[in-house]
Amino acid sequence: MTLVISAAAAVAVAVWRFAKPETGRRLALGVLALMYAGAALMWCADGFASLVHGGPFLDFSAPAVADDALLGLCVLALGLAVWGVYLMAHRHRPSRA
Repeated sequence: MTLVISAAAAVAVAVWRFAKPETGRRLALGVLALMYAGAALMWCADGFASLVHGGPFLDFSAPAVADDALLGLCVLALGLAVWGVYLMAHRHRPSRA
């Protein structure tokens, strides 16, 4: 479920970035999209590791879905927090003259 949530967030932010280029540039949405795409790739690697060890790629059992959904939402929140810090750091950067 974390893979699904991370991938959906990456696609949604990328679509938003390209649909509104001015907003995407101003808000550095490309950075946020790359963070979520990186998270999705990480969960994909985790799924392949699970396959190698004989488990399922995605586990849709009831307890796993609830835990993975909560973890996916935590990943989204952490990505937003890191993106916010990134935006603040780059807005207060001294200009080069």
